[in-house]
This record gives sequence, C-alpha cells and structure tokens, in this order.
Amino acid sequence: MREQSPPNHAAGQPEPVTLDPLAMTSAEFVRAAGDLGVAADPARRAYRAFFREGDRQAPFPGRLDALCRVRSEVAPIVKELEEQTPEGTIRKFVQRLPGSVEPSSAAKASLPYFDIEAVQIPMIGRRGVKSHTLCVSSQVGCAMGCDFCETAQMGLVRSLTAAEIVGQWWASTHERGASVKNIVFMGMGEPLDNVEAVIEAIGILTDHNGPCVPMTNITVSTVGKAAGMRRLCEQMEKPGWRKLGIAISINAPNDEVRSSIMPINRATPMAELRDLIASVPYVGTHRKICFGYVLIPGVNDAKEHAAELADYLRPFTASGSEDGKHRGMLNLIPYNPRRDSPWPAPYEDAVEEFLGWVRDEGVFAKRRRTKGRDSMAACGQLGTEEVRKRKFVGLRIDGGDPPPTQTAGHACHKEP
Repeated sequence: MREQSPPNHAAGQPEPVTLDPLAMTSAEFVRAAGDLGVAADPARRAYRAFFREGDRQAPFPGRLDALCRVRSEVAPIVKELEEQTPEGTIRKFVQRLPGSVEPSSAAKASLPYFDIEAVQIPMIGRRGVKSHTLCVSSQVGCAMGCDFCETAQMGLVRSLTAAEIVGQWWASTHERGASVKNIVFMGMGEPLDNVEAVIEAIGILTDHNGPCVPMTNITVSTVGKAAGMRRLCEQMEKPGWRKLGIAISINAPNDEVRSSIMPINRATPMAELRDLIASVPYVGTHRKICFGYVLIPGVNDAKEHAAELADYLRPFTASGSEDGKHRGMLNLIPYNPRRDSPWPAPYEDAVEEFLGWVRDEGVFAKRRRTKGRDSMAACGQLGTEEVRKRKFVGLRIDGGDPPPTQTAGHACHKEP
C-alpha cells in the first residue's frame, strides 16, 4: 500500500514517498502519512481531494511535499461502447491492465495486457433525478464456468486488487463524469472468489472521506461460493456491514438443471446453498436477499420449474418466514445471449408468463429491465474475446485444487 521511491542521487535527497488512496481507507492513509511526519488534517484533506475532486497527484502543503505525495495509477480507459435508452446512455468502458497470471495458475499468458470492463447504467429516480448504477468487475475472467455467461468463456486470468476495483469507480466518476449512486459487483468475475480484495474495496468505497457510497447502495452478487460466503457473513457481523446487499445467482429450480449450467452446484448443491443463505446476518435490517434467475428458453422456463423454484424459495417468502415478511426477492432476468450462445433470448410474453407463475406461488418477484444487450454490456455479456482463445484455470472448488487446465468454452462440460 505504500512504496518508497528510489533515492534521487542527483539532488542528494530521497524522492518523496508516494501514497495511493485507491488502496487505502482514510484511516489507513492518515496513519501511513503520519508515519512520515504528516499531520492528520492535511493528510485527510489530500485523501478527500483525491476522491472528491479527482486530484490524483495532489501535493501536501508546504514542506510536507518533500516527505510524501498522493499518487495513483488508474488503469487507462482504452475503449468505450454506448447504447441509448429512454433513461440515458449506457456506457461500457474498458480499462487496460498489464498482462499477468496468478502464481497458482497452470495457464500461460499470451497477451501483453488484459482488459476489464465496467458498465455505467443510467437511472431516473422517483423525483426525476438522474444517477448511475456502476457494475464493476472483481476479476479478469472467471473460473466458475457458467455455460450461459460470456465472462466464463474467458476462464480465470487473475483476481483484481482492491485498488483496481476502486479504480473503476474513480474512472467512472472523474473521467466519465457519472454520478454513481449504486455499485453492483456483477461485472467480470466471481466476487467471493476474490473475497478479501472485495471486502477491502467496499471499505474504501464506503469511506466517508472518500467515495462515500452508502453500504445500502452496494450489492455483491455470487454464484454461491461457500467459503467466500462464510467469510462475507463474518464481515457482515461488524458495525455497518449488515446493510450490504447480497444477490445469489440461483438460475435453476433443481440440482439437475443447475449442475448442467453452473458447475459450482456440484460442489455446493442447492440445499446446502440455501442453508448458507439463511445464515446471512440481516437481522434488524430491512434488506432482502436477492435471488437472480436468468430465464433461458428451453432450460429453466417451464411452469413446473416455476413451482419447483417457489418451493425452494419458500423459507424466504412471507408464508414461510416466522415474522410473515418476505426475506427474499426473486429478480427475473431475461437471458442475454453470450457470443456463440446455444440459446436465444426469451420472448417477452414468456418472461411475463413465468413472472406470473412464481408470483401466483407466493414469491415476491420482479423482473430486470434489459439494458445494454446490443452493446454486450448486459448481465452475463462482459468479457474479452481475445482472452477466450487461451487456455485457462478450471473451476476451483472450496477445499480442493483446480482440475486440469481446460479449453475455453468447454468448462461446463468437465467434472470439477
């Protein structure tokens, strides 16, 4: 988090130490600056200027500039795609990172760089005020192997650092001028496969001296990575964290269907996953668990699937809870086809029909409006096509090693 620059031999004095706010909470930043002789007030002002004014090379006042400086290398935006909607422009922007692979990876990097994608989604609130939801990535690629997801076809290249995650907010806010109200970890990667960096990033994003995004406006989406869920639940026991949003990608009414499209289900079957979900510490809050259900034609869209799904979600409905209140909400997501997808997008009337079936079963359900499908910016469509050509790490199961390296596009047909 703090790096000492090499001495400036020409001047006879060492260069100032650089502090990167993207990698620290304000408390950590003030503490690091204090170790260098900088008082708390000017350190805190520099931290605020970085996040609130976009000043990423702010000097400290007076002689303090000789001791340390604020400096951060935000990954450059190299590409953008836009799509117009009635609520405004959806913008997918691509940031470029140096090419590398995780030390444990059997994969060989063949590209000098890797790109990560984030999406700015415009919203107009009840009072007519325009803001944005920012969908951020937590990894380059993903090891979960879900057959319907574009990112899964890349495989896992590497996990992002907390600074690289927060850098997506910084670029969206200060380089693209978005007023970011909500942040959803629904971009590239499985957040709970990189849980420590995600927790660290959320701590920075919610810092009152930094981005100051309310915890209630942040949602972490997961396929149900068991070890990661236990770690996140542990974190949510801490003050302020119970307001964090949790979204679980269910996408199937039973184990047979879910295992066929989501290999993680073989490691954590749906009954075990439901027990994990029930342990999320939402006591004393008004939050609901969000259950994502991607509706795929011919896979999980039949009437009997709706009935099975309702039975599975019964403990989180008003009729199945002790207090008679809904503890969960089903978010029905019309499938957005990935490249070379074996399935088409569902027809609108099929989406509405399925929504009616689950509501008739007593499930509190809404449908997600489709945004960004034409620009490959919608749910399940983020991914770099070039990376799909390389070999990648297979599905990592909690408590075990990854299977042999697989070929891109075939992860879902291999036993974990």
